[in-house]
Amino acid sequence: MNVLMIGSECTPFIKSGGLADVLGSLPQALKDQGADVRVVLPKYQEMKDEWKDKLTLIDTLTIQLGWRQQYAGIEYLEYEGIPVYFVDNEYYFKRSNLYGYEDEAERFVFFNRAVMEMVRALDWKPEVLHCHDWQTGLIPLFLHTHYKEDPVFEGMKTVFTIHNLKYQGIFPQSVLHDLMDLDERLMTVDGVEFFGNISFMKGALNFSDTITTVSETYAEEIQTPYYGENLDEVLRKHSHRLTGIVNGINLQDYNPMKDESLAFPYRSSLIKKAQNKMWLQEKLGLPVDQTIPMIGIVSRLVEQKGFDLIGRILDELLEQVDVQIVLLGTGEQYYEQMFQWFEHKYPDKISANITFSESLSRQVYAGSDLFLMPSRFEPCGIGQLLALRYLTVPIVRETGGLVDTVHPFDEGTGEGNGFSFTNFNAHDMLFTIRRAIDIYHDQATWKRLIKNVMKSQYSWENSAKQYMDLYQLMLKVYV
Repeated sequence: MNVLMIGSECTPFIKSGGLADVLGSLPQALKDQGADVRVVLPKYQEMKDEWKDKLTLIDTLTIQLGWRQQYAGIEYLEYEGIPVYFVDNEYYFKRSNLYGYEDEAERFVFFNRAVMEMVRALDWKPEVLHCHDWQTGLIPLFLHTHYKEDPVFEGMKTVFTIHNLKYQGIFPQSVLHDLMDLDERLMTVDGVEFFGNISFMKGALNFSDTITTVSETYAEEIQTPYYGENLDEVLRKHSHRLTGIVNGINLQDYNPMKDESLAFPYRSSLIKKAQNKMWLQEKLGLPVDQTIPMIGIVSRLVEQKGFDLIGRILDELLEQVDVQIVLLGTGEQYYEQMFQWFEHKYPDKISANITFSESLSRQVYAGSDLFLMPSRFEPCGIGQLLALRYLTVPIVRETGGLVDTVHPFDEGTGEGNGFSFTNFNAHDMLFTIRRAIDIYHDQATWKRLIKNVMKSQYSWENSAKQYMDLYQLMLKVYV
């Protein structure tokens, strides 16, 4: 099974979000299942020199974009047994940020065409082109248009994974002919047309052989108008080839027993976990007291993550309950200032860290007793998975991957690994937080809950098996 993973970011080379974690971990898990997996990415300026210095130029290509001809260098390294290719073009990728430019369409049309030309030139031939998010959404379309009659691509199949349907790659119709060298016949419901514009995401949904997304519940949700981002009708049409496979985490990278960021490594010891909490309290200037429950939040500060709910009830929570809240993240200025204001008002109860630090994030996961994630929508979520790994109990809203990985604790049966609430409602969330804190103070019940958390370890192994089954079924069906 030869699989080429195509994405716009991947750890440890370049990262802006959870997509990079998936591309950094899933290939290794697939390799462990017997697949020959390779990865291709843009070569960004922001990559560290330690990676750039290891690259070897293996080919140079000329890429046709409408009337333009652009250079593409194909560079290569091997990382932990996984071959990784980088598409080099300084005009498009030698920039200070990964995304957000006026010529975004041109940058990623170029990347998609360069990947296709790279595949044509390689001695190694993939059986599956596995594309991730809108930045790779033209690969399935090109396979059915420009490369349809090319014998190199005969029998090659495409998988398209939706990591977040909200971001779709929507651009003016002129991109179709000016950059993609295609015509208005694709401006249909079965093509790329999207309210008079074109959508890279919609093209991928219509032309890929298989569609996946990052949890079973999210696969169901996005077929409804509330979550469907105006693509729910398309997704319902293709529901027979839509599958939800929950993400995992790298249990070796995130291991509280071997995590060098932690002051007190631990496996199952709640005593050592409490020592990490007190160490973090001292570091952040909070009162040092292991009996005070600590709620951690590690997140982008955006509306999707439910921060309007948190802002609505913080006064009520902090005035009535002895609790500490540690926030780590950056994002929209409104939410950054909101948490800074609450920190000023409650300096002994809130630590607002408006930054991002990998080491501090691990210290928050390890030091917190509870982890709050009240998302409006959440395709999969990694925060709750990391919290479980560090024996920190999640409090989540029941949506997307949060439903599939966090199961409400039942004091009667002793089952469940966290706390959840259904409605996107601030006081439903507040009630759930209070219930979690009450159980925290009942140490016998809390220990039962922690035993369940210890069993809730979401590795990539099971997910990789599901992907391998999907690849094999797809190839068998289409052969």
